[in-house]
Amino acid sequence: MAMEDPDGQVPGTTAAAGGVDRDYVQSLDRGLALLLAFDAEHPDPTLAELAQLTGFSRPAVRRFLITLERLGYVRAHGGRFSLTPRVLLIGQHYTESHALIGVAQPHLLQLAERTGESASLAVLDDAEVVYVGRVPVRRIMSINVQIGTRVPAHATSMGRVLLAWSPAAVVADVLTRRPPVALTANTLTDSVAIRDALHVVREQGWSIVSEELEPGLLSASAPVRDRSGTVVAALATSTSTGRSNPGMLEREVIPLLLDTARRISDELGFGPTQTKPLAHEGFY
Repeated sequence: MAMEDPDGQVPGTTAAAGGVDRDYVQSLDRGLALLLAFDAEHPDPTLAELAQLTGFSRPAVRRFLITLERLGYVRAHGGRFSLTPRVLLIGQHYTESHALIGVAQPHLLQLAERTGESASLAVLDDAEVVYVGRVPVRRIMSINVQIGTRVPAHATSMGRVLLAWSPAAVVADVLTRRPPVALTANTLTDSVAIRDALHVVREQGWSIVSEELEPGLLSASAPVRDRSGTVVAALATSTSTGRSNPGMLEREVIPLLLDTARRISDELGFGPTQTKPLAHEGFY
């Protein structure tokens, strides 16, 4: 019978793979999972609450917390625990190590000034879109959108752009591993309909999504490419249905969006001779 280590791990195995993977460090996996358990609903949980949130044993959670506290990422106070500002260093290292974000930020500001609406930059992570750049103008979403905010890819213009130029395996994974759910009455959830929408995005080179993530939210996105021609991010502008409509966005905003995305791509090394998508790109 396999013996468990002090963290409740069977050496050489992973729960995700269901088999042997001696290079996989499950303790690191669990430590990161514990950090991610802290959120807006649980800003200062107790040890017992963290055990319930993560599914880890209390002794294991206690060891992880002691380690994280000694490293300076967690602070204990009155039987509760909270994150320290040191966790921001992880995100800071991401932004500092990705030229895309530094290059895009002034263009986001300019786009927001030209449209009078919020401008965003996002990347794909599993089945979600993650905001990595943002210039807010108006509060139009019920959630507080900021750097690091995650939203479902299937219901956003940014997600449609990122999926439209993703490999077939990525699209299949997003549509099957986490089946799309209806967030509003307009949300596309049928996989065939979503794939059809992605084909349209590929054909026209941009995406407009109306009231699929939230009622009243209208957004448009365009792809940003690196020097190899790979789509590495989605540039977006968002507004409300009370101030605009899809037709107005297509006529008045899409040209500005495409121009801004092109200028960001140019700075990333995507040259004028690389105007066509790479042959291997996309899910079809």
